[in-house]
Amino acid sequence: MNSEFTIAVHSLVLLAYRSDRSATSEYIADNVGTHPARVRKVLSFLRKAGYVVTKEGSGGGYTLACDPDEVSLAEIYCITSIGSIKPSWCSGDEEEDCMIACNMADVMDGIFSEAEERMMTYLEQLKISDVLERVRVQASKK
Repeated sequence: MNSEFTIAVHSLVLLAYRSDRSATSEYIADNVGTHPARVRKVLSFLRKAGYVVTKEGSGGGYTLACDPDEVSLAEIYCITSIGSIKPSWCSGDEEEDCMIACNMADVMDGIFSEAEERMMTYLEQLKISDVLERVRVQASKK
């Protein structure tokens, strides 16, 4: 899992919450707690996938272009993070004359793939609107 997923979900939930469903990258970045350039990078993925639209210049920013009741977290994960559950390095050595060393990478690949599949099944059940509702419930507890 990477932070782009969190930034993307946070941004979409924030836009869904706002009455005009729009905000500047500076506003979103302040709300997320990161740099506007980082938010713009993540939102560019969402724009290319059609989840937000952009308006340049004065009064510009990002506008939600999707229905929060229809967009699953699995969709956002696919855009921002697919494959990130698997580390870039795995132990073992295929050249080694040891059953463990020469098979560990393939076995771990399978484990990471299965874990990601299960996570995707869970994330498919959650919509952006569900996350917004969880935020509202959490806020009411304070």
